[in-house]
Amino acid sequence: MHYSSPSLDVDYEFEKLVNRMHPPRVTVDQITDKNSTLIKVDSANKRGSLLEVVQVLTDLNLLIKRAYISSDGGWFMDVFHVTDQFGNKLSEDIVTDHILQSLERRGCSFRSLRGSVGVQYASEKTTIELTGRDRPGLLSEVFAVLTDLKCNVVGAEIWTHNSRMASIVYITDDETGCPINDPDRLAKIKQLLLYVLKGDLDRRGAQTAVSVGLTHTQRRLHQLMYADRDYDTDECDITSEGTSGYKPLVTVENCVERGYTVVNLRCPDRPKLLFDTVCTLTDMQYVVFHSTIIAEGPEAFQEFYIRHTDGYPISSEAERQRVIHCLEAAVKRRVSKGLRLELCGEDRPGLLSDVTRIFRENGLSVTRAEVTTRGSTAVNAFYVIDSSGNQVKSETIEAVRNAIGDSVLKVKDDEMLTTSKSKSPTQQTGGFSLGNLFRNRSERFLYNLGLISSCSEVA
Repeated sequence: MHYSSPSLDVDYEFEKLVNRMHPPRVTVDQITDKNSTLIKVDSANKRGSLLEVVQVLTDLNLLIKRAYISSDGGWFMDVFHVTDQFGNKLSEDIVTDHILQSLERRGCSFRSLRGSVGVQYASEKTTIELTGRDRPGLLSEVFAVLTDLKCNVVGAEIWTHNSRMASIVYITDDETGCPINDPDRLAKIKQLLLYVLKGDLDRRGAQTAVSVGLTHTQRRLHQLMYADRDYDTDECDITSEGTSGYKPLVTVENCVERGYTVVNLRCPDRPKLLFDTVCTLTDMQYVVFHSTIIAEGPEAFQEFYIRHTDGYPISSEAERQRVIHCLEAAVKRRVSKGLRLELCGEDRPGLLSDVTRIFRENGLSVTRAEVTTRGSTAVNAFYVIDSSGNQVKSETIEAVRNAIGDSVLKVKDDEMLTTSKSKSPTQQTGGFSLGNLFRNRSERFLYNLGLISSCSEVA
């Protein structure tokens, strides 16, 4: 039986009352900007509001080209300049309804998630969460265990960073196609997977969890990797910097007169970047009060005015360094390393076990994977490097394709790899001051919100 605390019930009922009195208002402006659609969101402010809205836009596959955010006080006001994934303006008829429906859904489920924001319902599948030290062949071993236990993998997403691995795997019983609910069977699945994950070198410890219910895959992956401290490095992890291609430039300074910590981030732009950074700030228990986002070229610039949930700015050098490292990790987790292999074919039990075994036998390591099932068709993408961390040789790819099937496995150049090879911000000459870049826009934005009496007040 589930018991909830009286204080939680009171807070939830008060939140529902506020939402009824001040429901979210979404307006779409197609006139102001000729290149993008403006989405304006006004609502009563509550913790996690920014992440909710950014999650909605991300789930709709929208690209955020620019954003101005303010949530100081009891009201939340955001303006997003967005396009579709092809760079076109949006259809006004569909976007407003989708955003409103998504915000209302997330508002209703906010309480049950105990602080996790943005969810997708996965009740027809059993969810397995895995974290541990990455190593060649690990994914092959995981899928082999699931196949031996008569589990059919119907979806999965795997991230690796700093020699750590996090994955969320959705399974069903391979005979009935139903979720697996038997406690004894679930305990056995968990025990065997934990044995595979631990290995001999995992000093931080591996974790497994099994559940049936609510999850949002990428939101949860951020939480898992943060909890696994993938932002830490040790002697064995230093080489991973070279494979990621670039290092984001993050600065953290206190604005004493306003009582904020100002975080500036600069890195190559890519889809879902704002979602990744806001997820991490939320997981670290920081509240974003104001923000300016610019991502209209090859690089993205993000500026956040934050405080800890206790109302105070960052107060120590150790905390400042931790924010820098965590934001660097948030940016780099999703950067795909290696060659992209796309598999599309008839789904069957054991398919992933066979495919990843062939990868392992040919000396390939999977750095990231996205597994989906559409009807009876498996649609999967794998990013692979060789076991030494280098690019894969063409003869190795040909051997893998011959073993799996040329018509089933296609090779696609890694677009993220091309982006990551661009000149790193840390390689630029001269000092970096994102505050100078944002000065005119940020001052004008804060002045319009009444937060400063003149533009000269912002240092």
